[in-house]
Amino acid sequence: MKKKIVFSLVCCVLLGAAGCLAFQRAEAAGQGKAVDYSLENSWAYFENGEDGREADVFFICPTVYGGSAEAPNLSLEDEETKESFLGAINMEKGIYDEDCRFFAPYYRQIGLSVYELSDQEQEKYLETAYEDVEDAFQYYYDHENEGRPIVLAGFSQGAELCLKLLEECFDQEELDRQLVACYAIGWRVTEEDLKEHPYLEFAQGETDTGVIVAFNSEAEEIHDSLMIPAGTKTLAINPLNWKTDGTPADKSLNLGACFTDYSGQIVTEIPQLTGAYIDEERGALKVTDVTPQEYPAGLSLFEDGIYHLYDYQFFYRNLQDNVHRRVEAYLENR
Repeated sequence: MKKKIVFSLVCCVLLGAAGCLAFQRAEAAGQGKAVDYSLENSWAYFENGEDGREADVFFICPTVYGGSAEAPNLSLEDEETKESFLGAINMEKGIYDEDCRFFAPYYRQIGLSVYELSDQEQEKYLETAYEDVEDAFQYYYDHENEGRPIVLAGFSQGAELCLKLLEECFDQEELDRQLVACYAIGWRVTEEDLKEHPYLEFAQGETDTGVIVAFNSEAEEIHDSLMIPAGTKTLAINPLNWKTDGTPADKSLNLGACFTDYSGQIVTEIPQLTGAYIDEERGALKVTDVTPQEYPAGLSLFEDGIYHLYDYQFFYRNLQDNVHRRVEAYLENR
């Protein structure tokens, strides 16, 4: 019997951010000073030391901040939102940390309503967020990496910033060789992006390394979303059969949908919840066997049928297994 599960990821924070805010009034000077990543409290997780895990994951948190006209970027003095920041990370951490030491910085992410602005208007606020991510990565790389394999990972805004980090920093041959994979779940990757940055590669199978793994989940009737605007085609890989074409994957391939809380505990697990296939026109991951009524969008920016909040949750065990397989493949071929 199908169960209706209200996925709690960031909803309690973001649902309060209704309508387009007057971000044009906000000045860059109000976004706060640069973050010092040598300080312990600048990190949600900084798992240094030797513990038997041979790879590292650098994880970028999704949007948990509503935003305001005066503060389009999260202040890292906002302790209440930082609790949600940590909780959102915990909901996805279990996918990665069995195989990798875990590093996740706090950063001055953009608020939800910034996404209602044009791309050009968003840019200066997103640049503040990206500067923090790059600074944090550089600190981690200089002080802790020591040549270890790297998994980049994020969701939603975190995925967008993962891709930007990949574009800006992994053109260096030595660093590029250390990349196991970039799990940029919940954001688009286009052929144009790959042409502009020829050192980027999109995943073609289950165990290739040095590649981008990405998909965006939606119902069959959806034709437009924030992640894949109408007329856009994104690249995608199906997390059930690890194919990049429209080959359907039956729900029997779903190792387990897991719905987690802010501590990271799995509250409900449903094996074989749903199948999926890639829409070859949009590149969206079309999710079968569930309905928008059972799994509502949960955010004002999305109509029901856009399963953005469930991207990790619907395919949790498959993603967990895949991280393990790619790390193993990287270590075997190193």
